[in-house]
Amino acid sequence: MKRLLITAIVGVLTAGSSSAVFAQSATDEVSTAHAHALMAQSATTVAAAHMHLHHVINCIVGATGSDYDAAAGTPCKGQGDGALKDAASNSTLEGKLNVALADARSGLKSDALSTVQQDAAKAAGALGATTTQKASGGYKW
Repeated sequence: MKRLLITAIVGVLTAGSSSAVFAQSATDEVSTAHAHALMAQSATTVAAAHMHLHHVINCIVGATGSDYDAAAGTPCKGQGDGALKDAASNSTLEGKLNVALADARSGLKSDALSTVQQDAAKAAGALGATTTQKASGGYKW
């Protein structure tokens, strides 16, 4: 009986810690994606804005995601498996990530800087609504 109880407790603790790791991974990836969406929004060239939008997408989908572009860079390397995958148990966060992903994809389709910046701002808005702010007003990344 004691062995069964100990096994059950260890199982619960292990599940809880792995869930916490996934939650932290998603938080880190979202924060990094948000930072890059802001960089895309303030970029002064279409090429720079596109690069940062690729970073947003890479952080959201992860290295195994269909839109992942290794050539664009991997700012979320080591943070998790992609925010969407790491947030799979949080439907609210998944919804916001999908909105940000659609906005980033839309920005990549445009060659007009103002349009790319507007799409980046939308992505930043969706991602910013999921990010934890520090007391100083900065974001955790």
